[in-house]
Formats: sequence, structure tokens, C-alpha cells
Amino acid sequence: MSRILDVYETVVGPSYRLFGLVDTAVDPCAPDASDSRWLLSSPGVVYMQVPPQVVTAAVRLESWSTLPPQRGGQWFGREEVEVELPGGDLGMATIDGGRTDIPLILPSPGLYRMRWQWRFNGARGPFVSPLSWRTLDVPPESEAECEGNDQYCLVQIWRIATARAAG
Repeated sequence: MSRILDVYETVVGPSYRLFGLVDTAVDPCAPDASDSRWLLSSPGVVYMQVPPQVVTAAVRLESWSTLPPQRGGQWFGREEVEVELPGGDLGMATIDGGRTDIPLILPSPGLYRMRWQWRFNGARGPFVSPLSWRTLDVPPESEAECEGNDQYCLVQIWRIATARAAG
């Protein structure tokens, strides 16, 4: 049974339409932007592309023992990535602001899966997609969880097995 190990909440100000999580043991440089995915990843780094209208994003980080249950509600988007975290300590990073260490406890360094889910504050739009440059259809009822911010993001993180079959 999966259990939550730790939670950390923060507000971040994206820069150059990006914010992300980086392992403190790696260089926080952002991977090249893609026009097909909201999340950009490389070893030790996961950045989220956001609309240029997002000035502040509320972020809830959850560390889990195993695959966490899906959180209900109406999400604008959801993506999962697998990322190697060689140091096991995380920081929140932006291009202009650099990295700020965060006290989220992970079980150990290693291979992790991250599930990112997000919604936009419908009262603060309109928002333009960083992928297609089209105006996004954002429902107004997504305003409450954003708590006055332009975006709310839930990031669930859990360790995955790294054992490979010998062959």
C-alpha cells in the first residue's frame, strides 16, 4: 500500500515560461524546449513549460513510498516522467532565479517517477499554450485551488525499481 512520506508547498515565479525541479547534485540548466510536451526532462531535471501569462504558480510536492493514487478533480493537464535523481535532494529552479533548495524528503537517490498535474486560474486568463500558441479553454471553476495564483500544480514523486535483468 502506498503511503505519503512528505509534503512541501511553495509558490514559484516562472521565468522564460519555465519552472522546475532539479536534483541539487546536477547543473539546473533547462533541456531544450519541445513543442509536443509540457514537461522537459533530462537526468536530474524536470521543467514545466507554462503559458507566458503565468506570473505565479502554487506548487504542491508530495513524496510517496510507491505509486500514489490518482487525485480526483478537474485537471487541465497531466504528464508523467521518469528521472534519475543522483543526489536525492531537490531544488525549485527558474532560469532567472536559479535554484532554491526545498526540504522535501525522498527515500534515497535513484530512479524516480513524477506525475505532474496542473490547472490554471480561469479568473486570471486568458492563457496561451506554450506548445501551440493557441488560447487555452480554461474552466472558471479551477480558480479556488490556485489561491490567487495563475496556476496550481501537484507533483507526486515516487521511487521506482532500478533492478535490471542480467543477461
